[in-house]
Amino acid sequence: MTIDLAYPLGRFERPTNATAAERTERIARIRDLASELRGAVHGLTDPQLDTPYRPGGWTVRQVVHHLADSHTNALTRLKIALTEENPTIRPYQEKGFAELVDARLPIEPSLQMLDGAHARLVTLFEAMTPDDFARPYVHPVTGPQILDVLLAMYAWHGRHHTAHITGLRAREHW
Repeated sequence: MTIDLAYPLGRFERPTNATAAERTERIARIRDLASELRGAVHGLTDPQLDTPYRPGGWTVRQVVHHLADSHTNALTRLKIALTEENPTIRPYQEKGFAELVDARLPIEPSLQMLDGAHARLVTLFEAMTPDDFARPYVHPVTGPQILDVLLAMYAWHGRHHTAHITGLRAREHW
């Protein structure tokens, strides 16, 4: 079996009619991401952190910084959707962010950002009602969605990028 290096867990599938148990599992994935990511990068040297996880892909370092960028954006998007009526959220240029000078920093600041963002995300998600999870917002690229989708997306997103790193480590025998 050939593994798709870009999508080792498969592409994100937008959920419909999430159950309370599914939400609880997704919140746990978000709660656990920072720890799992720390485990995935533990002991890597700078040359290893600067290795792309696949040909043409981001380096491990860029992936870690991307997760911090993306998941802090998720926190902002969640709060906007909880406090405004059907807002349009603002996308950002992920590839451009990954090329900025801060994407070459050590990874610890981004791991700390994930710790903080995830503590806040989990607190908010755990306090939400089924009606809150049904709150709509609009993403200018992917269109109308609800907060159940945001929860599922970021639960998947963390695992997706962690799998990039653990897959690289396994292939390289690191």
